[in-house]
Amino acid sequence: MAMSTALLTDHYELTMVKAGLRSGAAHRRTVFEVFARHLPGGRRYGVVAGTGRLLDALENFRFGEEELTFLEDKGIIDRPTLEFLADYRFSGNVYGYREGDLYFPASPILVVEGTFAEAVVLETLILSILNHDCAIASAASRMTNAAAGRPIIEMGSRRTHEQAGVAAARAAYVAGFASTSNLQAGRLYGVPTAGTAAHAFTLLHDSEKDAFQAQIDSLGPSTTLLVDTYDVAEAVRTAVELAGNKLGAVRIDSGDLAVAAQEVREQLDALGAFHTRIIVTSDLDEYAIAALAAAPVDGYGVGTSLVTGSGVPTAALVYKLVARETASGRLEPVAKRSVGKPSRGGRKEAYRLLDSSGHIETEVIATSGAVPEGGVPLLHPLVLNGEIVGREPLEAARERHRTTVATLPLDALHLARGYPAIPTEFI
Repeated sequence: MAMSTALLTDHYELTMVKAGLRSGAAHRRTVFEVFARHLPGGRRYGVVAGTGRLLDALENFRFGEEELTFLEDKGIIDRPTLEFLADYRFSGNVYGYREGDLYFPASPILVVEGTFAEAVVLETLILSILNHDCAIASAASRMTNAAAGRPIIEMGSRRTHEQAGVAAARAAYVAGFASTSNLQAGRLYGVPTAGTAAHAFTLLHDSEKDAFQAQIDSLGPSTTLLVDTYDVAEAVRTAVELAGNKLGAVRIDSGDLAVAAQEVREQLDALGAFHTRIIVTSDLDEYAIAALAAAPVDGYGVGTSLVTGSGVPTAALVYKLVARETASGRLEPVAKRSVGKPSRGGRKEAYRLLDSSGHIETEVIATSGAVPEGGVPLLHPLVLNGEIVGREPLEAARERHRTTVATLPLDALHLARGYPAIPTEFI
């Protein structure tokens, strides 16, 4: 049985349910929406990621005996709340942008319809998954664009929480990374995995030659040899001597990568290893990748910057109540009026307008029920009457991202801070 996700939530979610059950308001129909008021870090667009993980987590959002005992023993819930939670099954509807799609400020990337009690308890779970995965995918997309077709391996597991490393590998793959070093991401999500050896393997052996020979004997001459433990030029000579022109790749993990790559390329060609690729690692981010565009580099490995969102570790998404049922049974808009944190009330639909060349022109958010002419609907059913209907293969999200990014205007791919690439209009 899968582990319950019910306690991956905040204390106040359950105290609101407790108070709502007492007042009678807990069973009122509501609509919550997830959106970003702005794109953090001066990003030009955001990437939707984590939808598949969220659906899995929602399916396992159940309060079992252990969870209920903990909550009751700590005095967090009373008997009526315990009885409600013991029978909890989300029975409402969830609509969302498809995973891999893009979003902009105010895009309602997730819409949750249900009673207040059954919808409010999902807030923390939804935001923790989407804020993390959207931030990682948004950073990964910038890196993929900067790499201009050269593959990137995700290798940041050792720089973050162990479960965050798995989620980051998945999100990076959605946004175009070619593979990951994380085996759990490979097992759970089918993300291709890759990896060969670290400096420790070279240091273990009596000589670099012995280390390279052991790796070649084990993995074959098409392996990737790490050449900067000692002297790079000497390591490259040894690598080609042992593997010949079948040597798959060499990896450089330190120094001036552009200069080192040029020198290694010239040396490999002089030794006849014309098809041996050059992979570079060492604290890369999208800016460093872009700076290496003219260097003879064939692939990149990115770790720390990827799993930390390249300086933007959260997508700044919020989960807000936008409509509630009145005493008369009518659904009416509600909105915060807080200074600096306003929201727009009412259940929304989202559409995307494309120009004659198929490029994105405008994001349209409709609260009036109007459908813009030619608008492509962005909200799709993920859960209907409590039943999950929106699961899809991870490859579908990856392909969606690739094709959707291609519809952005070219200036949207600039790495400099700027305004959102696409305007959002409300109708």
